[in-house]
Amino acid sequence: MLWISSYKSLPMKKYLFYISQNYSFAILRPVQRILQQRGDQVKWFIEGDAVNPAYLRPDETRLESIKQVKAFLPDAVLAPANSIPSFIPGLKVAVFHGFDAGKLDRQGRNDHFKIRGCFDLYCTQGPDTTREFKTLQKKYGYFNVIETGWPALDPLFEKPESAPPHSKPVVLLCSTFTQKLSCARRLFPIVSEISRSAKWQWIIQFHPKMDPAVIALYQSIQSEHLQYIETDNVIPLLQQADVMVCDTSSVILMFLIQNKPVVTFKNIDPGPYLLDIDNPDLLEQSINRALSHPPELMLQLQQKTAQTHPYQDAKSAQRVVSAIDEVLSGKHPLKNSRPLNFLRDLKFRQRLNYWSFL
Repeated sequence: MLWISSYKSLPMKKYLFYISQNYSFAILRPVQRILQQRGDQVKWFIEGDAVNPAYLRPDETRLESIKQVKAFLPDAVLAPANSIPSFIPGLKVAVFHGFDAGKLDRQGRNDHFKIRGCFDLYCTQGPDTTREFKTLQKKYGYFNVIETGWPALDPLFEKPESAPPHSKPVVLLCSTFTQKLSCARRLFPIVSEISRSAKWQWIIQFHPKMDPAVIALYQSIQSEHLQYIETDNVIPLLQQADVMVCDTSSVILMFLIQNKPVVTFKNIDPGPYLLDIDNPDLLEQSINRALSHPPELMLQLQQKTAQTHPYQDAKSAQRVVSAIDEVLSGKHPLKNSRPLNFLRDLKFRQRLNYWSFL
């Protein structure tokens, strides 16, 4: 295979970060730091118009076209996405854009575990996802599965020794953009009312695909007690908050991993580690309960995170790099070849306006 021969002939390795959403920066930068520290080369490719190129740092290089990507000839391509084109060179590595939130596709299947024939290596986040992907690996035989933890969370466990104190509890409201699952519009009246009491400090942060009209609602009630924040890195917000309010989103698990409670509104799979409500009028009392840290809730929370993401050593990015090294070195040979994926690649060619077959 091309990526194996390229690996053997290069004194240093080349990595491409293939991204299509702003949150990808925070997911991949911990990996970039490890690679650059050991002298490897990293370049970025942006697909579509959902990414703000201004988030690129002065020392980060962007490749502007697939032609440039092919000339770069990366050894590995990392993507926090569900799919990437197979016609670009390099080992295709899935690092995920979030946790399994239990969302289903149109056929009623869990979208987190859908195999689209795009990746050679899945770097899984914890035991619960590793088990599922290992089963799929046995079924398909053309990709490896190595549990590494999620590099996006490394900075979460690199907290400064003394975090700035806040005078009152901080509530972080997040929401998915999926209209039938989103709590944002339905909780708006009660959040607007509660925030005026000044009992808590509110931070509002939504998925980048959120309906702009919903964003405008929350921006309209900003005050000294409530702030709407748009960011490519949610980690600092997770660190600041004492409790999260959400619906059905993978950001919930990112918050729980800090051993902090979450209040959800009509979660599609409300496990005992969540305080789930179906009436907005219950929001205030549920936040109060979450802030009291009930022992039975905290025990369930800890058991859940042990299966979801047991790594709190800030070394998941290093494990991702090590997993890629192992596969590139031929340590984990596969019994089948990745499928041609002709129709999906045709869609990518249309999207990227790339028609060369060389």
